[in-house]
Amino acid sequence: MPTLKKFVPVVFSLAITSLCLFGSSGRLNWPNAWALLALNFAASVASTVLFSRNPALLAERSNVKAGKSWDKPIVAFVVLLGPVATWITAGLDTRYHWSPDMPPSAFFAGIVIGALSAALVAWAMHSNKFFSSVVRIQKDRGHVVVTSGPYRFVRHPGYTGMSAFTLATPLILNSRWAFVPALVTAAVTGLRTILEDRTLHNELEGYADYARRVKYRLAPPIW
Repeated sequence: MPTLKKFVPVVFSLAITSLCLFGSSGRLNWPNAWALLALNFAASVASTVLFSRNPALLAERSNVKAGKSWDKPIVAFVVLLGPVATWITAGLDTRYHWSPDMPPSAFFAGIVIGALSAALVAWAMHSNKFFSSVVRIQKDRGHVVVTSGPYRFVRHPGYTGMSAFTLATPLILNSRWAFVPALVTAAVTGLRTILEDRTLHNELEGYADYARRVKYRLAPPIW
């Protein structure tokens, strides 16, 4: 079982999210924000538990300096800037009523999509012992192509889940304007998918054959 120390990043992440949501909205009595925080908390705890069972994977995901140079600004945007912009935009939209409310069904759809997306990311982490936070070929860890779990259906299931969660966030927060930064974040994730896929084709043995068998990067039968 993970120690309490390993949950410090979870608490820090939730604190940043809370500050953005409640600070921009100007109120704490925002049920949509609390729902998103609960979903984020559940997903973060699941990830922490998975990493605690694989110390080598945890060490790899902490090794942010080892990735490709072009990946660092992309990671900064996808992991921090994009989500922060989405949260703050949703909070300001809620505060100043920039856009009309969405139907209640949109909120419930967002919760379902968000939960399924988080589950997909967790499944990808569980299936892939090379699931890294940066783009690099892990020769020091005997990097091989992973073809089990969700990798049977798409080549980058982690990005599929992350993108879907990003697009579910405006639904959960009842903000049409939040789709603007959310769509940009999803697009940047798509760019990262293209660049990482190209890297794996060029540098990871067996990946080209795998890509011929599994044709879709993120979303079958679209792309």
